[in-house]
Amino acid sequence: MKSTTLEWSKGPRIDIRKGLNKYVLELILLVIVAAMAFASPGFLTSENLLNILRNIALQGCIAFGMTMVIIAGEIDLSIGSTVALTGVLIGLTTGWLSSPGMMPMEQAVVVGIVLSFVVAGLIGLFNGWIMTRYKMPSFIVTLAMLNVIYGLAAVISKGFPVTTLPSWYNELGSGEFLSVPIPAILLLIVFAVVYIVMNYTKFGRSVYAVGGNPESSRLSGIHVSRVKIICMVVVQLCSALSGVLVSSQVMSGSFSFGKGWEMMAISSVIIGGTSLMGGIGKVRGTFVGLIFLGVLINAMTLLNVNEYVQYIVRGLLILVAVLIASIQYMKKKG
Repeated sequence: MKSTTLEWSKGPRIDIRKGLNKYVLELILLVIVAAMAFASPGFLTSENLLNILRNIALQGCIAFGMTMVIIAGEIDLSIGSTVALTGVLIGLTTGWLSSPGMMPMEQAVVVGIVLSFVVAGLIGLFNGWIMTRYKMPSFIVTLAMLNVIYGLAAVISKGFPVTTLPSWYNELGSGEFLSVPIPAILLLIVFAVVYIVMNYTKFGRSVYAVGGNPESSRLSGIHVSRVKIICMVVVQLCSALSGVLVSSQVMSGSFSFGKGWEMMAISSVIIGGTSLMGGIGKVRGTFVGLIFLGVLINAMTLLNVNEYVQYIVRGLLILVAVLIASIQYMKKKG
């Protein structure tokens, strides 16, 4: 008799199929790592592994915030434009405050960072308010804001990169602490915070409830609109953090930064097992999805795979991930 379940007279029952389904992404990741260890000697070096962490950190911080948004049953396409606006605001604020001699450039950039976070929070607040107040789809609201924010960043920077930044600012995006890239450390901090919020707080449980069934959540006393607005604010703050890191790495702010970053962030969330229907997903899964994409992109780069082919592979991965999630969702619905 064929069965995927092993049973002992004195012990737990182990469902192999269930275990494989649960950790299929991790298993594929291990296969890729093992294959690359043989195909490219430089893949498993500490330098390359830290480089992968540094590369996924920029979009990764946004991905954790996006996980909350998608679990709540919404989406935010304006995150890339917030990354661009952040860099521009920091550069311009630093120049405005330091040029007339109002304050040293080293202090002015701090004001610019704080201002960029405030603006990002207000953008998230506006996105959440308008979509909940007027029952507008978050897809449409944030798609419109994507263009508005990019346009605003281009207008205030006059289409040119802003480079008025102090030398120490570069440490945020390119520096290291105990040989670990600072962006990677910030990525782990954001992951830890979002993980704790989503797994051990009342608000986290409310996010799952709202994404699973908004009406039942409302009847049970959860303020549905407030939960969704907070999620939209969080992802914008995460985008501002990424904007700080990328502008720090290149020591400039430009309206062209962040274009297409929403694809990487959303891809990581979906590949990590979060359902676009809302109510289902894990922050841990997003982290695995990030590492998976980072390793895959790094592997294709080391193997000199054509850049356009890389786009095809990533697109197919998203399609397969959504297909699997849809099949599982239909099975649960019976």
